[in-house]
Amino acid sequence: MRTVGIIPARWEASRFKGKVLAKIADRPMIQHVWENAGKSSLLNELIIACDDERIIEAAKGFGANAVLTSKKHASGTDRIIEAAANVDADIIVNIQADEPLIHHSIIDNLISVLIKNSTAVMATSIKKIESQEQLQDVNVVKVVVDRYGNAMYFSRTIIPYNRTCSNIDYFKHLGIYAYRKDFLKKFNQLPSSRLEASERLEQLRVLEAGYKIKTVITEIDTIGVDVPEDIIKVEKFLNNK
Repeated sequence: MRTVGIIPARWEASRFKGKVLAKIADRPMIQHVWENAGKSSLLNELIIACDDERIIEAAKGFGANAVLTSKKHASGTDRIIEAAANVDADIIVNIQADEPLIHHSIIDNLISVLIKNSTAVMATSIKKIESQEQLQDVNVVKVVVDRYGNAMYFSRTIIPYNRTCSNIDYFKHLGIYAYRKDFLKKFNQLPSSRLEASERLEQLRVLEAGYKIKTVITEIDTIGVDVPEDIIKVEKFLNNK
């Protein structure tokens, strides 16, 4: 089974323009993502799919395989669909370009879930929320799952609402996905979702269309970069490490 990781990288990020090339410990953020993802033992190939020549040039500088895609894509998944069109793969992994601390084991665990579960079409990683700061942060996407590990809903607000339970666990979504390539082709054809538009979370299009998303719990935390201040958080983490 052939697996390919694709890192969708957009220059015009609404909250942090050009963030994929923002320097973290003297290296562009996209390089941290590339190097960490490249440690995966189950990826056969790794590609950066971007929309700007500046990202292409930076990728060449650290030896990455990068392809130029349309600037018109509304989401990272749309960019991956274009980049994956002519890629020989059974499984495609969507690795976020703003997750410089992504750990290779997270990627391998997602791939393993699809290898072991022949009926699963999509998988994503989640982690238990340990702080009130994360729980209250609208940039931290929360998820609730059923007893079989399938995602029931994703939201920027706190879910589930805890009225009486004393031992409820909250989980955050790490934003990394693995898809069967055949399903990835269908993704772009799914009808637009009201929930997706409301939360601005594209994975809700999948749930609203009736498909299941397998979740994999990880103990490894990541720090996504949404705004410039997040760079400081990542560098602090690296310095402490």
